Amino acid sequence: MANFYTDNPDLKHHLTHPMMEKIVALKERDYADAANYDYAPINYADAMDNYDKVLEIVGDICAGVIAGNAEGVDHEGPTVKDGRVTYASGTQQNLDVCRKAGLMGMAMPRRLGGLNFPITPYIMAADIVSRADTGFENLWGLQDCAETLYEFGSEDQKQRYIPRVCKGETMSMDLTEPDAGSDLQSVMLKATKKEDGTWVLNGVKRFITNGDSDIHLVLARSEEGTTDGRGLSMFIYDKRNGGVNVRRIENKMGIKGSPTCELVYKNAPAELVGDTRMGLIKYVMALMNGARLGIAAQSVGVSELAYREALQYARERKQFGKAIINFPAVAEILSVMKAKLDGSRSLLYETARYVDLYKALEDIAKERSLTPDERKACKQYRKLADALTPMAKGIGSEYCNQNAYDCIQIHGGSGFMKDYACERIYRDARITSIYEGTTQLQVVAAIRHVTTGTYMTLINGYDAQDVRAELQPLKDKLRAMTEKYQAAVARVAEVNDQKLTDFMARRLVEMAANVVMGYLLLLDAQRNESFTTTAGVYNKMADAEVA
Repeated sequence: MANFYTDNPDLKHHLTHPMMEKIVALKERDYADAANYDYAPINYADAMDNYDKVLEIVGDICAGVIAGNAEGVDHEGPTVKDGRVTYASGTQQNLDVCRKAGLMGMAMPRRLGGLNFPITPYIMAADIVSRADTGFENLWGLQDCAETLYEFGSEDQKQRYIPRVCKGETMSMDLTEPDAGSDLQSVMLKATKKEDGTWVLNGVKRFITNGDSDIHLVLARSEEGTTDGRGLSMFIYDKRNGGVNVRRIENKMGIKGSPTCELVYKNAPAELVGDTRMGLIKYVMALMNGARLGIAAQSVGVSELAYREALQYARERKQFGKAIINFPAVAEILSVMKAKLDGSRSLLYETARYVDLYKALEDIAKERSLTPDERKACKQYRKLADALTPMAKGIGSEYCNQNAYDCIQIHGGSGFMKDYACERIYRDARITSIYEGTTQLQVVAAIRHVTTGTYMTLINGYDAQDVRAELQPLKDKLRAMTEKYQAAVARVAEVNDQKLTDFMARRLVEMAANVVMGYLLLLDAQRNESFTTTAGVYNKMADAEVA
């Protein structure tokens, strides 16, 4: 029987990256939970075996249930009646199966009912789910909102809400409004503090993914008379308390199984998360970083599906007496698709590992004081995670769209028909470079890491690692690309004109991404010879792009 984890050896390659030993030791507090939970790992090997088994369950459910429901969900979609959403029947079945398998709240601590997974294997599960059904990953993946609640909520809030998520209740993040899309500091949903100290919310939210969820994280204006981000706070809204209705579900191009809702808040009771005025400045920024990593995983999952659909069709479709995969023009498209897939996946998991490291250290800091070395490391890991997250989301989603395009191209006229999955893949892929911050906004977030040298620090670290003699030519070419990148950065810096920097930002960020992904694939090939071919293809493609 098919399994979307075991049929893809690249996933196991990334799961067993050398950095994982440190990540798991930090996450497991040197395996202290084993004394209190009989299912907690006793050492690194035990932990990895646990992740492997759970991911195998994810892969089995995705291949056996979720993928099979994807087409029906796309046609049926969710509906709204009397202010409440009903999922498509296939979506409901997917959720039920995931709940029964204990796949909700995966990254939450065991004391709150979670599996205590590091971000990396959790993101791997998101990668697999996205391959099965891109829209369903939006529902299942919103469990990572609990991470923000865990980081910034009170202990009482954690105890009351996070176990519910781990048992399978759904979440949403209610940020966007009709007049506040990417410009979240313009949010005007009003939060009013009553005489008894409780809060109520009034206003409208739009484009809210899974907007009829059980538990909402809401950005609202708590400070009377303000118009910028300093007047915004974050709140928890519990659906059981009433006060929010779904006015409509958007009729979307793709990801149709995921209800995108317009919500009306009328004196909806809510709880403040953390401190007032920090909603956008601190809490939403953390929430969005997690969401962007999730979309990067979604993009890789779609790229994987697009590549597999194209490869299978090219092997089966015959023209002029032979399978079309034997025509160089088709073979080239497939090889470039695979290179983009592998490059974006390597970047995704490199990002996830740095997120794991800094988040684990920040969590430890709540229990004890970090040593000076730990504080320094935490700061550095966070900087690298902040640099790689917009790159992974921005470039990964662009590659995802390109692979979906090429999947249809290989199918030819058949790909334009609803008889083949690639038509749905194409529609589903398009949103990845738009939501949770467009590619253009990811460039805005990434360009400072070009100008301050964060990416060069990473590149220098990759270059310092030894590779086999047969891989040296690839490394030499990457060094030449790096020189071109540095020269371009210097050229823009010399002019010292912010308008020029803004105009050139995407070019500079993409050059950095080409070099970073080139090195990551080189190091993948050093560790695993199966990546040698794709590293070579990506190297040639990146060289042309940088030039």
